[in-house]
Amino acid sequence: MIPLKYNIGNLTARRVSTLMTILGIGVVIAVMISMMALQNGVNSAVVSSGSKDNLMVMREGAAAELSSWVTKDAFRIIRAMPGIAKDNSGAPMISPELVIIFKIPKKDDPKGSNVLVRGVTPEAFVMRPYVKIIEGRMFHPGVNEVVVARRIRDRFVNTAVGDTFQFGTQRYNVVGVFDAQGTAFDSEMWCDADFLGQARKRDAYSSLILRPVDHAAFESIKAGIKDDNRLKLDVKSEYQYYADQTNGLAGIVILVAIVTFFMTIGAILGTMNTMFSAIASRGRELATMRALGFKRRAILFSVVIESAFVSLLGGIVGLLLAIPVNAISTGTTNFVTFSEVAFNFRVDWHVGLTGIIVALIAGIIGGALPAISAARMPITTALREI
Repeated sequence: MIPLKYNIGNLTARRVSTLMTILGIGVVIAVMISMMALQNGVNSAVVSSGSKDNLMVMREGAAAELSSWVTKDAFRIIRAMPGIAKDNSGAPMISPELVIIFKIPKKDDPKGSNVLVRGVTPEAFVMRPYVKIIEGRMFHPGVNEVVVARRIRDRFVNTAVGDTFQFGTQRYNVVGVFDAQGTAFDSEMWCDADFLGQARKRDAYSSLILRPVDHAAFESIKAGIKDDNRLKLDVKSEYQYYADQTNGLAGIVILVAIVTFFMTIGAILGTMNTMFSAIASRGRELATMRALGFKRRAILFSVVIESAFVSLLGGIVGLLLAIPVNAISTGTTNFVTFSEVAFNFRVDWHVGLTGIIVALIAGIIGGALPAISAARMPITTALREI
């Protein structure tokens, strides 16, 4: 076997080319990780919003809450069903919610963008304990007060605590800012459901969120709602609903997939080209090693280890270069709800590990092919090369 100090000697003897190779691979991997972080941020903001333990009730055939209609009579019927969990006060854990779109000017676009306004009751905060008021206070029931997500406050005008904005004939006072820990609710405003219904002349809810006591109750309530001809409502898990909402973000998902694919191919081809050039210049050196008695597979293994190590360093550099994009806030439009979706780039361990693995695979492939070519070259031919 060829000792590892041979590989270390090669890397130190070719410091400039080694550093350029590491940096080149790192830049490619950094771009790939950034695009994966974009997709990861979108998925986290949407899919993570729903709980697998909760049921979501909407009108049959409705693809989103905006097009759904659940009457107050239906709410009372479902609220009385057995199997619904109780909160600390003994009330059923069921949250009736009304969802409407407001168009509000953005700080970088006076024409504005659509924002989801969710009318809720206090039970909504019980169902989603991760939603916390971080500035100001909670809205009072029955009045024109709203609390806004932190990201909405940062991106839209007149949405800070103490501000007032108008939609239609009604003015709304911003009394609080909340944080929803990166979920889709970070792209919303919340206010009292009854007041919002009266202001927008809506005498029904958009959806109901309820929590069964266990899996058996989950299936029983789901079947009971579907089989009740008075209701004509559809039921699915809250998690499934938000997973389906990613269909409205198909454009950005496809874009990320295409860029990621070409970045991966670029990393492999770039590493192959670099390693091929490096090994081609070492033809006489490798031939001398074979003349000294080292076998082809030993030379091949040594070169692949060297290439993989360089690419691994490139992957780590790429991860370090991509870390600054983590938590960068941006937004896009969900074409299912036609509303703004704010999200952060998210470089988590899965994205980082994927980037490093891609770099490592690129190094193995990129080093193996030229190493095989060099190993197959006749010793006499290689020794005559200049």
